[in-house]
Amino acid sequence: MNARVQVSGLSVDQRLFDLVESEMAPGTGVESARVWSELAAIVSDLGPTNRQLLEARNALQERIDAWHVQCRSVPFESAVYEDFLKDIGYLLPEGPDFKINTQDVDPEIANIHGPQLVVPLDNARYAINAANARWGSLYDALYGTDVIDESEGAERTAAYNPIRGSRVVSFVHAFLDSHVGLRDAKYSDVAQFSIADSPSGMQLMATLKNDKAVVLQAPEKFVGFRRTSERLESLLLRDNGLHIELLIDRDHPIGRLHSAGIKDVVLESAITTIQDCEDSVAAVDAADKVGVYRNWLGLMNGQLEASFEKNGRKMTRRLEPDRTYTGSNGEALVLPGRSLLLVRNVGIHMYTDAVTTQEGAEVPEGFLDALLTALAALHDLRNLGKHRNSRTGSIYIVKPKLHGPAEVAATIALFSRVEDALGLPPKTLKIGIMDEERRTTVNLKECIRQAKDRLMFINTGFLDRTGDEIHTSMEAGPVIPKMEIKDAAWMLAYEDRNVDIGIEVGLPGTAQIGKGMWAMPERMAAMLNAKVAHPRSGASTAWVPSPTAATLHAIHYHQVNVAARQTELRGRLRANLRSILSPPLLGCRELTNDQIQRELDNNAQGILGYVVRWIDQGIGCSKVLDINNVGLMEDRATLRISSQHISNWLFHGIITEQQVRRSFERMAAIVDEQNADDRGYVPMAPGFDDNLAFQAALDLVLAGRHEPNGYTERILSTRRRAAKSRNFRGR
Repeated sequence: MNARVQVSGLSVDQRLFDLVESEMAPGTGVESARVWSELAAIVSDLGPTNRQLLEARNALQERIDAWHVQCRSVPFESAVYEDFLKDIGYLLPEGPDFKINTQDVDPEIANIHGPQLVVPLDNARYAINAANARWGSLYDALYGTDVIDESEGAERTAAYNPIRGSRVVSFVHAFLDSHVGLRDAKYSDVAQFSIADSPSGMQLMATLKNDKAVVLQAPEKFVGFRRTSERLESLLLRDNGLHIELLIDRDHPIGRLHSAGIKDVVLESAITTIQDCEDSVAAVDAADKVGVYRNWLGLMNGQLEASFEKNGRKMTRRLEPDRTYTGSNGEALVLPGRSLLLVRNVGIHMYTDAVTTQEGAEVPEGFLDALLTALAALHDLRNLGKHRNSRTGSIYIVKPKLHGPAEVAATIALFSRVEDALGLPPKTLKIGIMDEERRTTVNLKECIRQAKDRLMFINTGFLDRTGDEIHTSMEAGPVIPKMEIKDAAWMLAYEDRNVDIGIEVGLPGTAQIGKGMWAMPERMAAMLNAKVAHPRSGASTAWVPSPTAATLHAIHYHQVNVAARQTELRGRLRANLRSILSPPLLGCRELTNDQIQRELDNNAQGILGYVVRWIDQGIGCSKVLDINNVGLMEDRATLRISSQHISNWLFHGIITEQQVRRSFERMAAIVDEQNADDRGYVPMAPGFDDNLAFQAALDLVLAGRHEPNGYTERILSTRRRAAKSRNFRGR
């Protein structure tokens, strides 16, 4: 039993208390004792509402279940279903038009359009890498991925492959020609760059191989440079609000091969990053939460470091400083060296025993998250650290898994109490609303209304949204195969309607409209082909799984002027609500035995591959090999959809429990083989009955129908705690 501190009517884990006392509170002007007394008051005042909101979720689900059971004998009609949802208060009346009024928003949120990274906050190295992913080498991103094919001698080899390198340079030349082109010339023609004075300021000159001098097609896209007394080191260009830097060094191994000495081209890449306390972490107790909070504090005060070995050498990662140039007007130009950081708290359904009441009742984990992540951010707002995150004095909190306007309103009330507790000006805490639960989707405008003075983004998420769709419609019938759902009518309408409402209520120029994750980090060529659809949809940002993916996805924001696209979409009719209210049901369609088995095996393998690392190693986000050995980024959202899908088919008799168990046992052997090289891996086969990870995976399916909203956290956390306890006893 870990030591606990009794303070202000709360029982606080000693490790968490010490973190606040010794690291988080000092220098902020907020005493540690005040933190706990304010938390106690928040728990007392807002805790009952939190419980009532969760009870309301369950009550609505019970009525929806009963309606579907009653209507099974008649064809589904979305109009009738819509009326029913209105009658029970699930679908609310839409009020008058309005515009959001969020103030003090950093430009990365308001009007710079580009990729958004999401990273688990419990991994310091990943957190730092993501923060530093504001700038990324396009040469490296192309050379190291499948965007450049490996045919005809262009293989990826340990030593530099000049054939592959030349293809990278050709790709980059074409990119530069398209977006920051030269007048009557191509970048492949350039022999030397120089800076010349002009009546309007300095301008970029390019001397070609034939000695002709040319300028940019749009000279205003040249915005700065770096040079020493000996040479010109870099050129800074800007297109669609994003920077492109050309690094020049003829003595560099790559630069000496380029006619103009370009050794690299660097793109402004991950404009914003969500540091995640939720779906991508496995934080089940106070020790885990302390690690998450300490990393966030280190990002806010600039002190976070991560040391590791790579190729036999010890390396240390730190946060990058800002980048300084000479502007084209001759004055100093300073650009952020890091991505603007947002923090994702947990949903309102999560409770923690890191802090309990004196009676032993767990407190809402989201209350603790909001207070302590904001306390850590005071180090940024009060200039206590090495770097600045928000230059406008805001704290950006992403709130997941909200169900409807009342839950948004409760979160806004919580944020107000946190501001009062920490002495912050009203509306310092901004909210990002994850549109990933159906009751938020169908009431999105009213959800935004509740947050109109604090909203900094809305975001769609296919995986969680699908998991909630399956669970909400569990009694309606069996659903179609998982991979077909993303192309179903309801999904397309959901994605469009989010953008339609975001534009309608004035998000462009103030807040982000976001889209979901690309889950295949090794398939960057496919991403480059597909993910341009996100800015074309009117989204100002979209999620990527790695810094490399951020650099490649940044290309899309040069190809698409998002602000112009949002203007084009402003007159579009809003996507149809009844399409969204039509569940993706299988209906009279019959699947073959082979189709059913493949679907079951694929889902089972994905669940096991993720859960085994979650339970045994505490890894909340990992690249999991699928049944075809393709690496997929998995977190609890992917787990939710897969487990709910099997639960749905099991409930409706498409598959049997015996079939599920057989599939899980066969897939466990495959997962064991895929992880054979992982020294920390504990095989699941053949001791299935005693294997905590295997039993957790099975529980997610067999109990999935009865888990509120189909969430996975309770089962995972229970088994993870047991695994930690078993490991502790083993030592």
